[in-house]
Amino acid sequence: MLAQLQELAHTLHLNGMEAALPAVLSEGQQGLSIQAAIQQLLEQEYHHRQAKSLENRIKNAKIPVPWTLDTFPFKQQPGVQKTQIMTLAQLDFVREHNNLIFIGKPGTGKTGLAMGLLRQALIEGYRGRFYNAQNLLNELYVSLADKTTSKLLNALVRYDVLLIDELGYLTLTPEQINIFFKLIDMRYHQKSTIITTNLNYPQWYDVFNNKDLVDAMLDRFRHYCVTIRIEGPSLRDPLEVS
Repeated sequence: MLAQLQELAHTLHLNGMEAALPAVLSEGQQGLSIQAAIQQLLEQEYHHRQAKSLENRIKNAKIPVPWTLDTFPFKQQPGVQKTQIMTLAQLDFVREHNNLIFIGKPGTGKTGLAMGLLRQALIEGYRGRFYNAQNLLNELYVSLADKTTSKLLNALVRYDVLLIDELGYLTLTPEQINIFFKLIDMRYHQKSTIITTNLNYPQWYDVFNNKDLVDAMLDRFRHYCVTIRIEGPSLRDPLEVS
C-alpha cells in the first residue's frame, strides 16, 4: 500500500507528500486520525512547494554571491546605519514601488547591502533579478539587433525588484542610453529598482551625456526613492565586500 501511494504521489508530482507518507502512515497506525493524516500530508506538500519556489526564485535572480543582511559587517562600516537597512528589509519600499540608490566609493558595502535586500525580497515571495550595469546595457543593445527589445523590456519590467549594480563610468552608445531610459520609465512607480553606484547624481550627466534625458531619468528615480550615501572605509580587502 505504501509503495502504491508513493508511486501515485510521484506520478502526480506531489513530492512533498511522497516523502512524508512513510512517517504519516506510521503515525496513523499508532492512532492518528484520517483528518490529521491528510492535514499533515497537505502541509508537507505545501512546505515543499514553498521551498522549491524560493529555490527557483533565488536561482533565477542570478545573485553572484550568497550575501545576506545577517552576514553584513555593520560594526566594521560606520557609514551604514543598521537601523535604516533593517527597516528597509521589511520591504515597504517594494510594496510601495519605491527605488533605492546606494552611493559610495568602491568597497564600502553597496553591493552587499543591495544583494541582501534583494535576497530578502525573494524570501518574502517577490521575483527579482541581479544585473551588472554594463552587462544589462549590453544585453539591451544586443536586443536591438535581433529585434527582441520589447520582449526583453517586458521581462525586465515584470521583476518586482531589479538590482542594477555598479552604475559608473560605462561605455555607452546613444542607443543604449535611450533604451536604458525607456526601461527606467517603464518601471517608474510600477516596480522597485535598486542601483549601486560610485557616482553622485551630478556625475550622471557625464556618463549619459544627455542633459535632458538625465534630468528626466533622475526625476523618475528620485521621486519615489531612498538615497543611501555610504561614507566609510573600504571593506573589500579583509571581507571581500564590494
